[in-house]
Amino acid sequence: MKTRIILAGGAGFLGQALAKMFLQRGCEVIVLTRSPSARKDKAKEIYWDAKSLGDWAKLVDGAEVVINLAGKSVDCRYTKANRQAIIASRVDSTRVLGEAIAQSQQPPRVWLNSSSATLYKHTFTTPMTESGEIGATPEAHDAFSIEVIERWERALNEAPTPNTRKVALRITLVFGKEGGVFPVLQRLARFRLGGALGSGKQFVSWIHLEDFCRAVEWIIAKYDLSGPINLAAPNPLPNRETMRLIRESCGVPSGLPATEWMLEIGAFFLRTETELLLKSRYVVPRKLVASGFEFQFAELPEALKNLNL
Repeated sequence: MKTRIILAGGAGFLGQALAKMFLQRGCEVIVLTRSPSARKDKAKEIYWDAKSLGDWAKLVDGAEVVINLAGKSVDCRYTKANRQAIIASRVDSTRVLGEAIAQSQQPPRVWLNSSSATLYKHTFTTPMTESGEIGATPEAHDAFSIEVIERWERALNEAPTPNTRKVALRITLVFGKEGGVFPVLQRLARFRLGGALGSGKQFVSWIHLEDFCRAVEWIIAKYDLSGPINLAAPNPLPNRETMRLIRESCGVPSGLPATEWMLEIGAFFLRTETELLLKSRYVVPRKLVASGFEFQFAELPEALKNLNL
């Protein structure tokens, strides 16, 4: 029988990349989604509401791996309704997957649940490993984000699944050619709007999509890896330097900077929050490196060169 992989909330950018990788490995891939559709690849999409048990739970029983990527996008204004939806989409999907695993006769060997490296303190000086300081920083306006992630990881940790190894994937910005934030940054650079954002001192932690997928596969295979794991390249850079390198990769010599007040106005009209741009995420992958994982794209210039091929 083929190895069964469950990708909950796996119809998006990251889920599609993981599905492609696992299908190439000869696995059976089941994608749990609110809007099933026919796919060109051999992955099978199954309906779930991401909050209650259903027929989908039968497929968890006997699966080798469960990966949960579900969660409403945080790229929105943090209205009361959006705050509730952001929390519920993460906590409920994690809770119900735990219930499905707990009732399985043959529970999955490993459960990888999305989290975020935004959990760490806003800092310009201290690289954050998995044991780094956690909590809100007033100047970063990140109190809500920290609350979301803490409740998200608590739901994972409290799930009664003693026979399933659990991993919280503390994901940074994933750079891929299609989808995610990288095409947006490229467009800004090409329109000469790719200058420093705010002070430009805030660190940008990132990981190439290929290394993201390879790291997921590595974690699955490493029986001694559990708990929170940072998915980030080992060499984050300040925003000013990140944008300079992106401009250079696009052949654009300069870009207009944006002050904090400009970003506040722009965020209002774009229906998003400036925290997503201004918080310093100085995150490094201590556990991955210590386990022997080798990045194909450890430095941003080589990652950008690959992404622009």
